[in-house]
Amino acid sequence: MKQSNFNDTWLIVPVYNEGQVVGDVISQALKTFPNIVCVDDCSRDNSGAAALAGGAVVLRHPVNLGQGAALQTGLEFAAAQPQAKYFVTFDSDGQHQVSDAAAMVERLRVEPLDVLLGSRFLDGRTNADALKKIILRMAALFERIGTGVKLTDAHNGLRALNLNAVSKIKITQNRMAHASEIVSLIGQHKLRYAEHPVHILYTDYSRAKGQSMWNSINILGELFVK
Repeated sequence: MKQSNFNDTWLIVPVYNEGQVVGDVISQALKTFPNIVCVDDCSRDNSGAAALAGGAVVLRHPVNLGQGAALQTGLEFAAAQPQAKYFVTFDSDGQHQVSDAAAMVERLRVEPLDVLLGSRFLDGRTNADALKKIILRMAALFERIGTGVKLTDAHNGLRALNLNAVSKIKITQNRMAHASEIVSLIGQHKLRYAEHPVHILYTDYSRAKGQSMWNSINILGELFVK
């Protein structure tokens, strides 16, 4: 069997009530990434057990703290592991592509960058609805004005970071605001960053849960609250 090229990489997968799909997400990702930590943010379903059966290391929050807190827990755990050099934040609902994550890590290996941020607007693969496109572009504009970090997609959960970035980025915003906080910290610490084209796959499962519309509304609310 060919040795994995990603033994120095950890996938960080926050999960909350995704028991229907997270096991498959983990098992598919393990074909490329041998190190995956899934942070179960006190799910009410079998998410933790499904992730464990899929092959991930599973950490569990005793109370629901939000996605930002789950990411921070996972990043702290992964950064403490021997030989860990690269870290990918990866959604548990099947919308992110393993091939994109792998390509982002490979870029970090050879380019003078600390962070790669996924953007669904750099190519034509992602089929986002018109309202979501407008809101995400508004978010990117607000982030640029507030932080100086120039992005086309400021609220994309697929990110690749090196160890230097993880040592600087400490997430304190637990819920939707964590995405803005990460961008702010990139600017504050003058981390070297770029965007990478990624395919966000809006599945029947995610659409049935209403994630696309609710995330858009949450993002819009965050823009006017902060």
